[in-house]
Amino acid sequence: MNTKAKKRNKIKKRIRKVVFGTSERPRMTVFRSNKAIYVQIINDKEEKTIVSASSADKDLKLTSNNKTKIAKQVGVLIGNKAIKAGIKSVSFDRNGYLYHGRVKSLADGAREAGLNL
Repeated sequence: MNTKAKKRNKIKKRIRKVVFGTSERPRMTVFRSNKAIYVQIINDKEEKTIVSASSADKDLKLTSNNKTKIAKQVGVLIGNKAIKAGIKSVSFDRNGYLYHGRVKSLADGAREAGLNL
């Protein structure tokens, strides 16, 4: 494992000590690859994924090639799905990534859809 991945895993473990998803306030976790961005809302007590979305979903109509704008669209999509599932607030797990760029844009999109982070 390279040093960048080790650093991210160290940060990820530090975050996961604090962030825990319950049925009242599930955990919203983000995975960012070079091509796509994935997000899940997870209830850690029951160990179940409630809602998920990604930039690779077929129901997402991409309007741009800009990864940051795509991440915002995914955030709006996950926010809408969560509201339909009866979830109003989540705890945000950035999964070791900096709260900057695509991760921040995804969170802003979820807030726009009415989700409380």
